[in-house]
Amino acid sequence: MSSAFVERWQRRPPFPPQHALHPWLTDAGSLTARIAARCGRVSVRLLSQRLAVPRHDEALLAGVRPGRRAWLREILLCADGVPVVYARSILPRTAVRGAWMMFAGIGSRPLGAALFSDPLIARSPLAVHRLDRRDARYHRAIAAAGSKQPPALWARRSRFERQGRALVVCEIFLSAILDLPAQP
Repeated sequence: MSSAFVERWQRRPPFPPQHALHPWLTDAGSLTARIAARCGRVSVRLLSQRLAVPRHDEALLAGVRPGRRAWLREILLCADGVPVVYARSILPRTAVRGAWMMFAGIGSRPLGAALFSDPLIARSPLAVHRLDRRDARYHRAIAAAGSKQPPALWARRSRFERQGRALVVCEIFLSAILDLPAQP
């Protein structure tokens, strides 16, 4: 990666609200529920759940010292079997024994259902970013999708807190998200 590459997450997408991705990037509700409203069946394809060193920016947001390992969960959210979102969740190692105990056994169930049903969980505002070939997350997303993707993908992320412990969720929108029908 070039040393000139600087990552800048923004509070709002830099395109107008009429843009097809704008509602996907800015809706603070459950992404899983939003997708479910537009298809017959939402499923989660678990790609991995392991201890790993998160990216520097993810580590800082999750409250993990850079270079230290944290729990990393990678999944594909599928609408009627078609991957529409690649997502990664980062959780400090110690938080899985306390505030986020449910994380350890979530497996291929949607994390969104648990996050939005617990009144003890607070969410930070969403931030958006355009990922391109300079970002490893872009390459992970296109490899997991298994289909042709554009040269850049838009992502959103936020930090969830429960009992003072952070969980970071980053959702990267694959091109098939735009094939879903409009809100019924």
